[in-house]
Amino acid sequence: MPDVVRDLGLTPDQKWNSIILAVSGTVFARLLIGKLCDKYGPRLCYTWLLMLGAIPVILCGLVQTPTQFLTCRLFIGFIGASFVITQVHTSLMFAPNIVGTANATSAGWGNLGGGANRLGMPIIAAAVIGFGVAEGEAWRYSMVIAGVVCFLMGIVYYFFTQDTPQGNFKDLKAFGITIEKKKDQVGFGTVLKDYRTWILFVVYAACFGIELTVYGTMDDYLQNTFQLERATAGNIVLSFALMNIFARTLGGFFGDKFGKLKGLRGRVLFLAGILTVQGAMLMTFSTTTSIYVGICFLILFSLSVQMAEGATFSVVPFINKKAIGSVSGIVGAGGNVGAFLAAMLLKSQSAVAEQAAILANEGLGQETIKAAQSAASATAVSSGYFIIGAIVVVTAVVSLSIRFSSEDEAIAKTDTNVNPEDLVPIKVKS
Repeated sequence: MPDVVRDLGLTPDQKWNSIILAVSGTVFARLLIGKLCDKYGPRLCYTWLLMLGAIPVILCGLVQTPTQFLTCRLFIGFIGASFVITQVHTSLMFAPNIVGTANATSAGWGNLGGGANRLGMPIIAAAVIGFGVAEGEAWRYSMVIAGVVCFLMGIVYYFFTQDTPQGNFKDLKAFGITIEKKKDQVGFGTVLKDYRTWILFVVYAACFGIELTVYGTMDDYLQNTFQLERATAGNIVLSFALMNIFARTLGGFFGDKFGKLKGLRGRVLFLAGILTVQGAMLMTFSTTTSIYVGICFLILFSLSVQMAEGATFSVVPFINKKAIGSVSGIVGAGGNVGAFLAAMLLKSQSAVAEQAAILANEGLGQETIKAAQSAASATAVSSGYFIIGAIVVVTAVVSLSIRFSSEDEAIAKTDTNVNPEDLVPIKVKS
């Protein structure tokens, strides 16, 4: 981003607007893509999303004005809908007794890709510079290369996946074979009217959304609060992002285990419990003044927030089995909405505190003003973290209102106890 700002002459407002536009694009795309998955299947939706999404990524490397950059950022955000397709696909491919673990693992690797990207893009830029490209232009080549990889993965997905264990939606329909997913398919309006969908929307905003915001602001917070070097703070934040390789899977795994012990209610109870831990860890972290104690609670926060994300999508497939895509889309969008609202809270608090610090220290020299700004920002963000943690705890209590009918519980129990060896996939060739 610093290279982009210098090359295109972005103002601070334009930089922030590019981030907001990317998040906004993801929200709308996630709401839409779930319904498309229900109709056309995840395989085709993923293929088209990756191939079309590659276009703005490549074009981003060719932009010449801030407006062009902002437009590309908006459409690049649509690729964030890939999360919903992944959740729909794993929900269709895996049995109820392990669907939570499957959903959490695939989603965790998605987040892991985001962390790896923080390392990968600068490395690509450095490699390009090594071939004689000007440093100010290297970021453009990085974007083009990333777009090409995205396009190629769309082709790979088309040829090496299928919608369900029985075959693709189109082939099954052509052969007169119906699957539970398509049978008596419910309308999008039915999903919108289900209060449980919106509770999970808020829950995902309180876990994934908060993770995005906390890690997006943690670099500066660690520097301002504990006087860490930028590289050290960045590496700490990156290491917590990489915890997704196992932490989110744990949330889905324990969601499945509680589901086996206590039924669908057990999944909800675990979700509420891990959300409470997440909120408590963030609140405690916000009050620590020791870097060593703070890191301990940051680790616990990272573990619990990622487990909460996995636990959320161990519940999602059971809200409405005839509209998994629509439910996943709405809940997934909640994460980005939560990130936006939390970021606005922290930004507003920090901006007010920093402005007050500047006025209070006016005329005392640039270094004094800068130090006062850092201290004011740290205090404001700390207060914001505490408020957010408290909101997460309240959300955990609200999540307990998610209920399932006795019929749903009975079906889930039957599905969980099915012997996988008794299930024989139907092979359909077009």
